[in-house]
Amino acid sequence: MLISLTVGKVDAGVAVLLTEDKRLIEFPSILLPPSISSGSIVDITVSRNIASETASQKSFQALQSAILSTYGQQSPSPPVLRCRNATQTSIVLEWDPVSLATAELRNLSLYKNGSKAGNIPKPMEMTSTKLSGLAVDTEYNFSLVLRTSAGVYSSEKLVVRTQKMTDLSGITVTPGIMAPPLRESLTGAVDRIGAKIVENVRIDTTHFVCMEGRGREWEKAVEMNIPVVRPEWVEGCEREGRIVGVRGYYLNADPKLRQVGQGIGFQSPQRQQQQRSEMGQGTSMPNGSLPNRGPPQALPPTTPSTNNLRVSDQPPPPPSPSEGGSPAPPPPEKDTPRDAPNSQTSASQSTASVPASPGRESLPSHTTSTEAIDEHSSQSVKPATQDRSVTSPKREDSASMVDVAL
Repeated sequence: MLISLTVGKVDAGVAVLLTEDKRLIEFPSILLPPSISSGSIVDITVSRNIASETASQKSFQALQSAILSTYGQQSPSPPVLRCRNATQTSIVLEWDPVSLATAELRNLSLYKNGSKAGNIPKPMEMTSTKLSGLAVDTEYNFSLVLRTSAGVYSSEKLVVRTQKMTDLSGITVTPGIMAPPLRESLTGAVDRIGAKIVENVRIDTTHFVCMEGRGREWEKAVEMNIPVVRPEWVEGCEREGRIVGVRGYYLNADPKLRQVGQGIGFQSPQRQQQQRSEMGQGTSMPNGSLPNRGPPQALPPTTPSTNNLRVSDQPPPPPSPSEGGSPAPPPPEKDTPRDAPNSQTSASQSTASVPASPGRESLPSHTTSTEAIDEHSSQSVKPATQDRSVTSPKREDSASMVDVAL
């Protein structure tokens, strides 16, 4: 298309062109010939460039496809949280490296029981953390929250429970400088209590065991504030059957500070179950109840006497004349006590006289025997009345009898 235009005014940057119907068109003066001035007539040819238009469209479509594949098909991944190790008072958590795709990182936060515990430093480099000072045998909930320019992404909740004092499986020991025999003994003790040994100090190392405080691993343990103890600490845990304090097992600690208990010893769950089975076979009944041993037998009642004298059901017969004695006089009144004349007589006037055999001295009434001669000792003893008497047991060397009125 050919168009004829009249130049009206030419400035440094813009020229004013007039059409045949007196319309003004501002046109860049740099595109006009250099000899153009006001009143000049120029012809301008206008046509469509199909080839250039097609190439431009292809370039634009390629750019859109690149943007879609780079920014539209990938997004940040939610973090995956795991428990690496748990002890009585600490938990070690780990997660996969953070995947941001094309988004920008804002922060990575750790939450404990629904409350923010803190931000993870260097989230693009760190993949684990350790929480200390927790309660023994307590359940905790943890989660990671990733904030990016593309949105917020949270991990699944992780439930972890700290161990009991008798659970030693969470102990992770790193051995240091020690003699080879001591190292073998340490390895055996660690295996027996169910703990683990790692050669290098890691974030889940709970104790560094050595005999000398030197070496690269020792320096790393001190820097990470890991307890450095002697091999006797592992033996103490095995002996007590639970985790023991480290205060008395430091390299320079006084052995007197070690608190040694009764030494119950460590037993694996399989051994404990075996002992329960053995005990159950010997003492339990088919229905799981204890064996019936019968009702407890009642003890025979004791007499009020403090000399453990046995009260006979019938009054003792009087001594026969052949024995050289005389019949005992009747007992005196019950409520007529008298003072003892001397130290060899009875403490109470209720005691009757003791007939003696010829040639033998009579025994005082207070020297009665405490041995029971009655063959029917299992029978209950009847309380004595005023008309009954107490007899001392008969001995082989004396035929005398003592009648005591109660």
